[in-house]
Amino acid sequence: VQLQASGGGLVQAGGSLRLSCTASGIDFSDYGMGWFRQAPGKEREPVAAITWSGSSTYYADSMKGRFTISRDNAKNTVYLQMNSLKPEDTAVYFCAADLGIATLRVSEYDYWGQGTLVTVSS
Repeated sequence: VQLQASGGGLVQAGGSLRLSCTASGIDFSDYGMGWFRQAPGKEREPVAAITWSGSSTYYADSMKGRFTISRDNAKNTVYLQMNSLKPEDTAVYFCAADLGIATLRVSEYDYWGQGTLVTVSS
């Protein structure tokens, strides 16, 4: 199983980035997908999650209204559109797959990608 995240980089505060995560080795449409992030010295925290069909999405409070999770099952890919970025959004962003309903709980996820670094400058 591989979850390949991409799209990270350096952006100024107020800017936008779109992360992608492409899965292989799983039946992607069976899995809820989530995005999580981990800043230096901090625990991994939830960002957003989406059910297998894309019909339901969930967001951590601090991301609501700024981030949008979506998926394309035909491309085995989940996306995270991040707008109005803040310096405190700086972190490594991970995608993860959950065989079941999508949640914002780290412990529920079965497979993890390697992460992509997002740096927001002030």
